[in-house]
Amino acid sequence: MAVRRRIHHPAPLEEDTEVRLSPEASGHLVRVLRLTPGTPLILFDGTGTEADAVLVKADPKRAIARVGRIWPGTAEAPLELVLIQGYSRGAKMDIVIQKATELGVSMIAPAQCARSVARVDASRAARRAGHWRQVAVSACEQSGRSRVPEIQEPTTLEKALRVRPDLPGFVLDPAAARTFVDVPRPTAGLRLLVGPEGGLSEDEVRLAAEAGFQRVRLGPRILRTETAAIAALAVAGFLWGDLAHPSPASAPQT
Repeated sequence: MAVRRRIHHPAPLEEDTEVRLSPEASGHLVRVLRLTPGTPLILFDGTGTEADAVLVKADPKRAIARVGRIWPGTAEAPLELVLIQGYSRGAKMDIVIQKATELGVSMIAPAQCARSVARVDASRAARRAGHWRQVAVSACEQSGRSRVPEIQEPTTLEKALRVRPDLPGFVLDPAAARTFVDVPRPTAGLRLLVGPEGGLSEDEVRLAAEAGFQRVRLGPRILRTETAAIAALAVAGFLWGDLAHPSPASAPQT
């Protein structure tokens, strides 16, 4: 059975209606994949809803699909994961955004840190966040997620530490005495702080501790920033989420 292409459509989906796909989706489906009218698709709105669909107009700039049966997506993580990521250069941030989305993160807050090699001024913050959101959308299309994570604009570490204060926080610190298996099981979710290429400074680790973040380490090795974020999210998903006992990927019910 051929795999149906999953396409993000950031608008409400209604049965038996026709929707115009975005220029990006239209170009990918028609110009890149060479799909023709009658090709079955899956649409998802980014907030948890999915739908059967059929391509009815194969225009590379304004393709149109007809929406069929609608159902709730089933590939979302049961544990709310918030990643506060020290801002890093280009491809590293893209990798973190992509893999964190695949691992079920619900929010990513990029933070400018003392040892961040790259710097983003206010005039570029919105543009960078828009690029990262598209990276997250593509990761959702590939991984089967129906809910696109919230990607915030890069800000100061002080402000980033204030997101979702209702969730317990953990800061990765190679010098910490405890690992994830040593801390209490989060009931609803967690915040994870990962430093940039040069790591977090002692002042920043102290700032996180004052904000209620617990210091934890990932084994005996010092990992690169993109590796650390991915590994920590995978560990959290295995210990407390759905990676140990995953449910089937999102699919229409028959």
